[in-house]
Amino acid sequence: MKNFRVLTSGESHGKCLDAIIEGIPSGIKIDIEFINSELKRRQSGYGRGGRMKIESDKCEIKSGVRLGLTTGAPICLEIKNKDYENWKVPMSIEEVNLKNREILKLVADKSFTKVRPGHADFAGAMKYKLEDLRDVLERSSARQTAIEVAVGAVAKQILKEFFILGFSHVIQIGKVKAEVLPQSYTLIKEAAERSELRCADEVATEMMKEEIDSAREAGDTVGGKFEVIFGNIPVGLGSFVQWDRKLDGKIAQAVMSIPAVKSVEIGAGNMSAELLGSKMHDEIFIADKKVYRKTNNAGGIEGGMSNGEAIIVKATMKPIPTMRLPLRTIDIYKKEAATAHFERSDTCAVPACAVVAEARIAWVLVDELLEKFGGDSLKEIKSNYEK
Repeated sequence: MKNFRVLTSGESHGKCLDAIIEGIPSGIKIDIEFINSELKRRQSGYGRGGRMKIESDKCEIKSGVRLGLTTGAPICLEIKNKDYENWKVPMSIEEVNLKNREILKLVADKSFTKVRPGHADFAGAMKYKLEDLRDVLERSSARQTAIEVAVGAVAKQILKEFFILGFSHVIQIGKVKAEVLPQSYTLIKEAAERSELRCADEVATEMMKEEIDSAREAGDTVGGKFEVIFGNIPVGLGSFVQWDRKLDGKIAQAVMSIPAVKSVEIGAGNMSAELLGSKMHDEIFIADKKVYRKTNNAGGIEGGMSNGEAIIVKATMKPIPTMRLPLRTIDIYKKEAATAHFERSDTCAVPACAVVAEARIAWVLVDELLEKFGGDSLKEIKSNYEK
């Protein structure tokens, strides 16, 4: 991303999670309570684990905002990890005295060498020549998505200035699929926000909870599928002139790189394989000099560019690979067969993943908005936008 640039840092059990955002124009109103409300959405959802009982994420803005408005300078966000109090020694930045038996035990108790299949453990240890898999787990953990949601909350507040709004809802948990009847996006959003699983189908929600309960009782985990929708998108975000400038490609990368996501679909997605061309492509009509369509199988993107329709993205999240029912694996230190290390985990985190996807897509849309209508201040961008 060239205009809305983001770098994050921090570990799952380290002192904090941080983000620096560069490229935000001046004059954007930033509401810290909205950021914190987004963080709360990420932490909610039926099937979450013990970490959510420890942490109640709150974001602090360290720079780039004065008197409630962005100044044009880089914005620094920080979320402190409350659980760090219990990890000060094993996650110490400074060197510790491992000859001290008490200190050695504290470090050893949090170290592990039994690879968890489905995680970054094995490849990460091989790539960075690490003997303690804790050094892989800490940064590869989905905990880092907390600060990403905070960044997404900033992006959403920029999009809101242009009346671009988005939401997500869960459409499948395990084998249970929701039935989403044709209705307005507003009704789907409201129903999803009321649901423990962010699912607009109340009947399916109860069946999904049973699916999660069953997995939890068996020491297993369960995945699912969600949909993200952003509306009031201007025509022409993205470009067809180079492969790496295509909007759907950028969105796909942003969502696909969320931990545990295994597939991303735009619009009709996988169903495109079953449709004839005459049914797949969205016919274009005009009335009172306004262009409109009756279908949106393209998901709001044609030729790598937004076409003015709502952007619709679906993603599938695999079952979380950390389970109380351990999988067979190896101990990379002892070079022998073992059962996987267990770290405190969720049974299902699909609703949370959906919130993270909202945030990531918001990043992409802001970056493209600034690319097309760019300026150094909100006033300048709005002037370009309204031309």
